[in-house]
Amino acid sequence: MKIFFVAIALLVVGMLVTNAETKLKAGDPAPKVKGANQDEKPWNLESVLGKKTVLLYFYPKDNTPGCTRQACTLRDRMADLHKENVEVIGVSFDDAESHRKFRKDHDLNFTLLADTDGKIADAFGARKEPGRNIAKRMSFLIGKDGKIKHITDSPSADVHLAEMKEAIAKLEK
Repeated sequence: MKIFFVAIALLVVGMLVTNAETKLKAGDPAPKVKGANQDEKPWNLESVLGKKTVLLYFYPKDNTPGCTRQACTLRDRMADLHKENVEVIGVSFDDAESHRKFRKDHDLNFTLLADTDGKIADAFGARKEPGRNIAKRMSFLIGKDGKIKHITDSPSADVHLAEMKEAIAKLEK
């Protein structure tokens, strides 16, 4: 029985070490993800690389208070973001129909990816917890070179907005 518990403990420690080693960090190449947007049209990160910086942000759910505040603040800052050559891409587990409604309800002016199978969230380590189809609030600033320049992992939309604004200001022009 004691051997069983030791084996389980080693397995758990091994899983924790593996997860820690595979967690993305600034300087890492961004996973070359692709998906479908709110209009069910294909989108892929590689088509933007070399042309624009990408602010790829994950959020839990369309039309919820924190997610709406975050999306509307990004909408309102879009002119400044375009001046900095930044493309905003929002990602959640919601489907395309939900994204279309969210965009319409709040006059959003950026792409939303429908990650219903969680492949994009999983590639970035943004799934809230294993087995649940919900993303945690995470933002990734991806440079034109395809490398992650900054990551914000916080439940607060305000923290994301402040950190990303600061990280964008530090980008080489």
